[in-house]
Amino acid sequence: MGSFVWDVIHGRDPRDVPVEEWGGITYALSALDASLAPDWEFVPVLKVGSDLAVSARNFVAHLDRAAPGAAPVEVPYPNNRVVLYYQSDERRCEMLSGGVPKWHWLGLKPLLADLDALYINLISGFELDLETAQLIRQYFRGPIYCDLHSLLLAVQPDGMRTLQPLPNPAAWMRCFDFVQVNEDEMSMMAPDPMGLAAIAFANGVNTLAITLGSRGVVYFAAPWFNRLSDLQRPSLSAAPGAIRTARVPAKLPRHGPGDPTGCGDVWGATYFSRLLAGDSLDAAIDRALDAATRNVDHRGATGLADYLRGELSIK
Repeated sequence: MGSFVWDVIHGRDPRDVPVEEWGGITYALSALDASLAPDWEFVPVLKVGSDLAVSARNFVAHLDRAAPGAAPVEVPYPNNRVVLYYQSDERRCEMLSGGVPKWHWLGLKPLLADLDALYINLISGFELDLETAQLIRQYFRGPIYCDLHSLLLAVQPDGMRTLQPLPNPAAWMRCFDFVQVNEDEMSMMAPDPMGLAAIAFANGVNTLAITLGSRGVVYFAAPWFNRLSDLQRPSLSAAPGAIRTARVPAKLPRHGPGDPTGCGDVWGATYFSRLLAGDSLDAAIDRALDAATRNVDHRGATGLADYLRGELSIK
């Protein structure tokens, strides 16, 4: 689950004119395509505006691991579009336009019936409200991964995305088994990573990942969790035993500074894919860091899945 977004990117390379291409959930779809085990396929539970529906369907159709006949749901609204202005390799501002509506439970429930796991990336931040997320948790018995992402971003009248505190983060945490945020997003829910980890594990989360850009990732894991077969949904109380945590440094891109767009999405989708494949926590994180590093060397989401598999040269 997530959103197709058409990106216009300024400043990614000062020598270049602005770049227009698919962004948003397409980075995560590419990573799922490259890293899922052979016995898995993915189903896009996605909406796309009518103005870009054909292009979005074509993008999904060219992915190897997409379920046969899988396609986004076309809605009669303009698709989400984002203008990105890079201020440095890791700092950017975003301006959002478009009008793809959120999911309502009655429309969403039938689409979840035959799924074994659920990857959610709140690309726009408006895909789900808390009530719908709670209903997903009550109904869906498979593992649920969520990158909270733009849930922590407001939209100003001119479309500028700005950080905003998240009301009731504990209630959101109760909806998911695995949670991902970046440093800035974390600061909207707790004063520091340990504070957010305390909220997460008191509410049933099994792992929390905080991505740090070029500094890698900090992870927290419940005492019992090392691989997907260890998944538990405990009662809402402090986790017994010591929560494990570590910072895992990023890997250096082979070709120097590149394009950081979508690195967090690639990291999370790869990490969850490898957990689904049976990898240990440490192995899944390592594979996810490899994929994020490769993403830096590739510009845009077109052809990214093949590049993550090692089948293409740099775009």
